[in-house]
Amino acid sequence: MIFSETANNIAINVETAYLPDQSDPAKKRYVFSYHITITNNDQQPVQLLRRRWLIVDGDEKIQEVEGEGVIGEQPVIEPQQSYSYTSGTVLSTRVGSMQGHYQMQTNDGQTFNADIEPFTLAQPNALH
Repeated sequence: MIFSETANNIAINVETAYLPDQSDPAKKRYVFSYHITITNNDQQPVQLLRRRWLIVDGDEKIQEVEGEGVIGEQPVIEPQQSYSYTSGTVLSTRVGSMQGHYQMQTNDGQTFNADIEPFTLAQPNALH
C-alpha cells in the first residue's frame, strides 16, 4: 500500500509491506515494513531532528515511539531533494495503523512538525 502526505512543503510518501517470513500468525506476531521517502519542496534545507509514531493494532492497543532522528540518522534534506529509509514494526493483529510526525528544522533555526497522516498496515487479504 502507498500513502502520500504534503505539509510545510515536505512531501512524505509511505509504502508498506507485510513480511510473512518474519511473521508467526500462530503466535500473534505480524511483522510489517514501511519505506518512507521525504521530499523537501521548500527553498531551503531542512533537517529531520525527531520522530514520533503512534502505532495502533486491530485490538486498539497503542504503542508510542519517540526519539531522535530515524534509523540512527538526522538527515539534512536539501531543496528539491529526497531522503528515504526503511524500518518496521511488529503487531499482534493482522491489521493496524501508524501515524505521527517528524520534527524538522530549517537553516534559520525554525522548527515545525511534518505530519504523517494515518496509514494502514495489513496482512494480505485481511481487508476486503
